[in-house]
Amino acid sequence: MIGYLLRKIGYGSAVMLGIVVVVFFLFNILPVDPARMTQGQRADVQSLQAVRKEFGLDKPVPVQFAYYINDLSPIGFHDRTPEEQQRYHYVTLLPVSKAKVIALKWPYLRRSYQTHKEVAPLLMGVIPNTLILATTAMIFAILIGVFLGTLSAVHQNTWIDRLSVAISTLGISAPSFFAGILIAWIFGFVLTKYTGLNMSGSLYSYDPFKGEMITWKNLVLPMVTLGLRPLAIIVQLTRSAMLDVMGQDYIRTARAKGLGERAVIYRHALKNALNPVITAIANWFASLLAGSFFVEYVFGYNGLGKTTVDALEMSDFPVVMGSILFITFIFVVINILVDFLYVWIDPRVKLT
Repeated sequence: MIGYLLRKIGYGSAVMLGIVVVVFFLFNILPVDPARMTQGQRADVQSLQAVRKEFGLDKPVPVQFAYYINDLSPIGFHDRTPEEQQRYHYVTLLPVSKAKVIALKWPYLRRSYQTHKEVAPLLMGVIPNTLILATTAMIFAILIGVFLGTLSAVHQNTWIDRLSVAISTLGISAPSFFAGILIAWIFGFVLTKYTGLNMSGSLYSYDPFKGEMITWKNLVLPMVTLGLRPLAIIVQLTRSAMLDVMGQDYIRTARAKGLGERAVIYRHALKNALNPVITAIANWFASLLAGSFFVEYVFGYNGLGKTTVDALEMSDFPVVMGSILFITFIFVVINILVDFLYVWIDPRVKLT
């Protein structure tokens, strides 16, 4: 078990390193001067040089990459200065010299070009909103998708089956940004006096008397829009897996022993049909964090996606790079968890 976990962590670390390399060199070939973006167009030469020195932009590209890796690494080499301590908030592990130490710290994602704030706290302020949106969208997709898929398989070749397949096909075919615009217009504008929903709005709103408060109704339309495609995939996977399982010998044996149809379906068939569904759920949950970009932008929902799109429009690359690395990390962690979840769900799967 420990060896298997270490191998998975090793594979995940290799993926993260590859993404870091791609992200760094991709954004460093763009014709944008970070120092000018940070200080503005009227900045003096001394201010520009100070910013370039802070980020190592006055060094060759390989040296800049080494600095970037050192910033992202939980264990890195840092100067023994108050400025370095304040920037990285590190804990000294091992003194290297009078000026250098090996230190333990959180990954440092640098500062925003536009707001001059550190990227990590900036992203942490909006990530909970996106996690709430992605989680509720995934719960919506799982509950409706597994139910419709099971219902479709049990009533194969009936109008229920055809309707479920039609709904799933429509959900797969509609791009999120188009579905978002359509859903926002219909339910947030045309039918707003019946639904009470808005075309746009964030999870938190400000009331002059109550202060900041959660506005749950602003979550409904983005949640449904974001959950449509995974719902459609789950319906088709559940239906296909259930049809395959329902023809197995142990299902016929369970029925021959006199078990009720509901027990056969939910206790035996559905549990053994969930493996491909679990894969889809895990992959889609991570994908929802990336797919939320356009949905959040369409609905004006203040989350990771909208923040990243806004940063990209202003060429605020540290924010964009930090978002990409966070999403990659989520993908890696979820894939590792899914591999262990397989063993718990299906005892036929072995750790190798």
